[in-house]
Amino acid sequence: MSTLTLTVNGRPATLEIEPQTLLVQAIRDHLRLTGTHVGCDTAQCGACTVLLDGRAVKSCSMLALQAQGAQVTTIEGLADGDRLHPLQEAFSACHGLQCGYCTPGMILSAAGLLATNAAPSEAEIVDALEGNLCRCTGYVNIVKSVQQAAAAMAAQGVKA
Repeated sequence: MSTLTLTVNGRPATLEIEPQTLLVQAIRDHLRLTGTHVGCDTAQCGACTVLLDGRAVKSCSMLALQAQGAQVTTIEGLADGDRLHPLQEAFSACHGLQCGYCTPGMILSAAGLLATNAAPSEAEIVDALEGNLCRCTGYVNIVKSVQQAAAAMAAQGVKA
C-alpha cells in the first residue's frame, strides 16, 4: 500500500491505495465522487476528465500516485455550493447534453480551456474538446454551451 495525499475539490485527502490504482479509481472508489465517469478505460472518450492543478487530464490514464500533492477538481467541485458554475448553467441552457454521461468530462475540458483562453474561437473550442466523445448530441450545442459560458464568465468576472 502507498499513501496518496492530495487536495480534491478544495479539501485535503489522504488515501491508502495500491500503487497501480488509477486516479479515476481513487476518485470514484476511495473518495466516492462518482461524477467522474469511466467510459472506455483507454483514454479515448474523455468521460473521466478532471482538472489536475488546473489542467484537464484523463484520470483513467494516470496512476493516482502521479497526483501526489496536486489539486484535483472534479465535476462535484466546480459549483460554488448550490450555485452552478457558468459552464454547468450553459450546458443546461444550450442543451449541450443529452444522456449526460460525457458531460462532466466535457465541462472540465472546457474549464481547462477557459482557464487559459477566456475568449476562445469556435475552432479553439472544437480543438480543446477533441479528446471528448459524445455519443448522443452531436457537438453543435456543446460548442454553443462553451461559447455562452465564456461570455457569461467574462460578464461576471468569473475565472475558470
